[in-house]
Amino acid sequence: METPSISTANPGQITASPPWSAQRRNLTGACVAHVLHDGYTDQLYALLPVWQAQFGLAYAGLALLRALYSGTMGGLQVPAGRLAAKLGPRVALALATFLAAAGFLVMALPFGLPGLCAGLVLAGIGSSVQHPCASLLVTQTYGKASRGPLGLYNFAGDIGKAIFPATAALLLTVVAWRSVVGVMAVIGIATAFTLLALVPRQPFKAAEERLEAEGRDGRGFGLLLTIGAFDTATRMGYLLFLPFLVHAKGGAVATVGFSLALLFVGGALGKACCGWLGQHLGVIWSVIVTEALTALLIVATLRLPLTSTLVVLPFLGIVLNGTSSVLYGTVPELAKKGEVGRAFALFYTGVLGAGGLAPIAYGAVADHWDRTVGIVVAALTAAAIVPMVLALRPSLKSQLTTSAGS
Repeated sequence: METPSISTANPGQITASPPWSAQRRNLTGACVAHVLHDGYTDQLYALLPVWQAQFGLAYAGLALLRALYSGTMGGLQVPAGRLAAKLGPRVALALATFLAAAGFLVMALPFGLPGLCAGLVLAGIGSSVQHPCASLLVTQTYGKASRGPLGLYNFAGDIGKAIFPATAALLLTVVAWRSVVGVMAVIGIATAFTLLALVPRQPFKAAEERLEAEGRDGRGFGLLLTIGAFDTATRMGYLLFLPFLVHAKGGAVATVGFSLALLFVGGALGKACCGWLGQHLGVIWSVIVTEALTALLIVATLRLPLTSTLVVLPFLGIVLNGTSSVLYGTVPELAKKGEVGRAFALFYTGVLGAGGLAPIAYGAVADHWDRTVGIVVAALTAAAIVPMVLALRPSLKSQLTTSAGS
């Protein structure tokens, strides 16, 4: 199926892009980068039990260890976006990917816990560039027609989330964890060179001027950012406990990887399902439905036996991860005029920061009480989104009115 593009001669006309046009190469490059960096991020969950056993860490310690990566990645979104604008998307994506791979290479070296921490920080710095750079590249390329390509870009991240953790978990059954991390570093270096060859030297930006000229006042963006942060906090909190929940139900290391893959495959499917749901129910009701189901299914996995839990996980993944696609596609609609790139950077700062910090709080709750309480708190975080998204309704109506009058 050919990817639609915007005609430069007639801005209102949608045409079909020829194979490997600049548009296709931009979108493909953004998707490749998203596969790798999201895969890098979520494969860490498969390594957490191994690190806990080797370094004697509690839940809060594990969350803090992961926060070295996710917190660095989230905190550097805005400056990374500015750097990417100066270097250009091609060089920025390739250089950032190489830097992230270098971080994993440092982790693979026998430097103990300090080396692991240093590698996580370095990898987080490299991964901070991908989200604002790649998402803005897609938005600039497709303009007002970018919701579909952004959904494809978002879906690509779930492919990485499904493949990398499962691969890491399987490799852990035959080789040491440092060897697994070393393999991931080699994959990252190869991807960096692939991006240099794939992304055009002069990116396609025919839609950028029309996108930046749209009249938006930015109302509601702060609330959208808060909703995104709570949604990510729920997801990261539950993922922190899932490997240990599966272990407690009698699952082996390979079963942990399989459970993560089931959850992430469901998340990938959730992109399409939630996109369809958003078209039929709108942003407000689609978020209400998905977050309510998220809370219910998280609690259900606490009570079900292992086999039933594995059956539920893909459905939980649909709603747990699918909501982000609805929120993500709304960022350009609520961003201030001329600040779409900055809005993406701020959005990712908020959601990734929440993803790094919230599990520390959940881990502290689990250490003080138990794992069950920590998982219930994650479910309550999802439920808290429902009243917040209802408060977003006036801003979305205002944007629709502005678009209709323009």
